[in-house]
Amino acid sequence: MAVTDRITTIGIEAQRLEVQHQLDAVKTQTERNKLGQFATPAILATDILEYAKTLTTSPQIRFLDPAFGTGAFYAALLRSFPLSRIAEARGYEIDPHYGREAIKLWGNTPLKLNVADFTLAVPPDSDNDKVNLLICNPPYVRHHHLPADEKTRLRVVVQKVTGIKLNGLAGLYCYFLLISHAWLADGGLAGWLIPSEFMDVNYGKQIKQYLLQQVTLLRLHRFDPDEVQFGDALVSSTVVWFKKEKPPAIYEVEFSYGGALTRPEVSAHIPVDVLSRTDKWTGFPKILNNNLDSEVKDKHLQLKLGDLFKIKRGLVTGANKFFILTPKQISQYELPVEFFIPILPGPRYLLTDEIKADDAGNPILNQQLFLLSCNLPENEVELKYPSLWKYLQSGIQKGINRRYLCRHRSPWYAQESRPASPFLCTYMGRRSFENSRPFRFILNHSQATAPNVYLMLYPKPVLEKELRDKPQLLKRVWQALNEIPPDTLMGEGRIYGGGLYKIEPNELANTPADSILAILPGVSGNHLKQLPLFE
Repeated sequence: MAVTDRITTIGIEAQRLEVQHQLDAVKTQTERNKLGQFATPAILATDILEYAKTLTTSPQIRFLDPAFGTGAFYAALLRSFPLSRIAEARGYEIDPHYGREAIKLWGNTPLKLNVADFTLAVPPDSDNDKVNLLICNPPYVRHHHLPADEKTRLRVVVQKVTGIKLNGLAGLYCYFLLISHAWLADGGLAGWLIPSEFMDVNYGKQIKQYLLQQVTLLRLHRFDPDEVQFGDALVSSTVVWFKKEKPPAIYEVEFSYGGALTRPEVSAHIPVDVLSRTDKWTGFPKILNNNLDSEVKDKHLQLKLGDLFKIKRGLVTGANKFFILTPKQISQYELPVEFFIPILPGPRYLLTDEIKADDAGNPILNQQLFLLSCNLPENEVELKYPSLWKYLQSGIQKGINRRYLCRHRSPWYAQESRPASPFLCTYMGRRSFENSRPFRFILNHSQATAPNVYLMLYPKPVLEKELRDKPQLLKRVWQALNEIPPDTLMGEGRIYGGGLYKIEPNELANTPADSILAILPGVSGNHLKQLPLFE
């Protein structure tokens, strides 16, 4: 690039950053979250394009960014490649708020920017007209923000392009990645800055299928979740690199973690056959190559918590402030106590991990809470329990009966069945220091149910019988749960930006249970796995 071109680009980039700041300031955080608008930091964009330069052999670059924004990647492209090598540059930006300003910024450069929805655009027919370098930070829009008809349309487009039926829980970034397959020339390079969660969640299976079967996966670099890449989005990020060419039968993919893309803290090469047999990819590259096969095999044979417990998420009421009351509120509204059951407060209010109970089975806690749970039809409530009827009418006036969960229940104020469980696990948490535990296991002696910030562990029949015959095992099982190494639990769960860890019921169920098996006299893992009661 000539010196004058370099100076001009630097000037535009400074202006772009100022424009980006001004445009973002006009929108609320809620608006940007709903549209998934999180601008790529300039330093990160430069790091990605500098790395792309090491992978790109094409003498002439045909560039595409399907979620252009104000042009962070395009600016980095101009910094990393000479203008003489950029044959074409295209972009799509759905939001005119950003698109119109981007056109003004880059009007004197080779960019062709379309202020339009990329997923509606028609890809070129000829391979010569397709791009050979695609770099994108797609909109991070969660599935519940996608209208049903739009989600149906996107799934049809994805299936037409790739033959893949994408899971309905997939976010918009997954559709972008798969739809772009039609825009990339054979042998073309793609770099995607996307949330790391696809590597662990169920909806990510189809993305991993695409990466392993339809393209040649080159590298995945996962940033340290404690080093958030986007100051306005708590999301753990990964850069995925692949070429649009059929993968060889045997090859290895580079997995790196931490630091910068061009200077990772750790890196390892993982055989694709191991990746195809591994459900969660965020464990790489910490597992060393020479231990991979034994790790996968041993984990498959291990007894897991799901063999011992039926694990369910706690109650979702749909309106906690209305359905969960204190004793004072129950008295104030003169509500019939027979329609209330004890429920635990959230983990932050739980100062102990062993919950004692009074003679009535209520938890002995500083904060006493009770859940309204009534299955009687409305006409019977009105006739027999006028104070409860009056309280329910106040909920109707507030529109609580029209909320999603409530309107799908009959009656709308009934609660799903979640009996008390002796063991609970917190659903999310952070590590306050090295080797601390983001998840807490709780021993519950009370008859209190739990809200959905907990996972409830119900012993399956064989373990239930052991606990019934030998009550002293109850506390020992709880202690064994707490002996599960934090890294093991974190490896089964998922992590978000800012170091927030989450674990779902099926992920906790997949956790090895050797520590519990060791305290069950006369019971073997093979014996348990063969019992039909555990299916």
